[in-house]
Amino acid sequence: MHTVLVLGGYGFFGHRISASLAADPSIRLLVGGRRRDRALETVQQLGLGNEHALAIDANHSDFERLLEESQAEILIHTAGPFQQQDYRVARAAIEAGCHYIDLADGRQFVAGIAALDDAARTRDVSVISGASSVPALSSAVVDRYQARFARLESIELAISSGARAPGLATVQGIFGYAGLPFHYLSDGESATAHGWLGLRRHRFPMPVGARWLSRCDIPDLTLFPRRYPGVTTVSFEAGFASDLGHLVVWTLARLVKARVLPSATPFSAPLNRLSRWIEPLVSHKGGMFVRLKGLGHDGELLRMTWNLIAQNNHGPYIPCGAAVALTKKFCSNVRLPLGAMPCMGLLSVEEYLAALPGLDLQEIVE
Repeated sequence: MHTVLVLGGYGFFGHRISASLAADPSIRLLVGGRRRDRALETVQQLGLGNEHALAIDANHSDFERLLEESQAEILIHTAGPFQQQDYRVARAAIEAGCHYIDLADGRQFVAGIAALDDAARTRDVSVISGASSVPALSSAVVDRYQARFARLESIELAISSGARAPGLATVQGIFGYAGLPFHYLSDGESATAHGWLGLRRHRFPMPVGARWLSRCDIPDLTLFPRRYPGVTTVSFEAGFASDLGHLVVWTLARLVKARVLPSATPFSAPLNRLSRWIEPLVSHKGGMFVRLKGLGHDGELLRMTWNLIAQNNHGPYIPCGAAVALTKKFCSNVRLPLGAMPCMGLLSVEEYLAALPGLDLQEIVE
């Protein structure tokens, strides 16, 4: 059996990943976090013994010792927000000779993970950052369709959530840059956008329909121009199932940009609680799209859009797919690449979605 420790294993994404791995007979699962009572509750729900719950705090001085004592072969780090973290957890995993996977969505965090490459190779471990919808799934989609283009020029990405509110750490991460400037590639030049501004209406395939979208900062904006060097435009937008909720966040972003508010982060907790209260009134459907533009092999303009539609509030499971798929690969004795890297080129779309069985997900290509 392979020992896998899910750090933050009782949290929003961690619980879902733990549930997916608990039934695998090749895995000895450890659910870890600052609160052992929460970890105990989770392992009991999963039908595991109390010895599978571990009190471990990434910010405590004994973290490195406890990680080594756990004898974990893989550490899955789900305890965000990653926008405010350094690489302490990943470095501890390397020192322990433990493979590391995280669900980070912080642009600088994921794009800079290669700084640990030499250390990871020295210890013969894999350090994989951004095992989530972006860039793991988004890059897998581009890789799947890239060969259809003689020259791929533009990659546009967007995600609109369903009613199910994410965890507070995720909300804090995305609110942290509301109204703040960031750069992205547009027509071959560096352009500036502001977090959660750039409001526009987009129509997803039914049954999702029309949603508000706004500009957001993600790792793909740095990683994709490197991975796909002929591309001249890379953009990302995000939105919420609730029109009112989206417009509230957009308004807060405008106030931050105008320097009326120093930050939208203090609103994370109350708005997260509010979104949970109104969840029954909001659509349970969400969507993601990857839109590619360029020249086809016939020399003509080629455009195509890959959509992933989630119903019955199954959208929040999608970011968990990469960590589950990579862990099960390892536990099936498939060797992961050594070194430190963003999660790109490690999974196909099929492998990613196969790690999410039983969910109401539908691919639509336009």
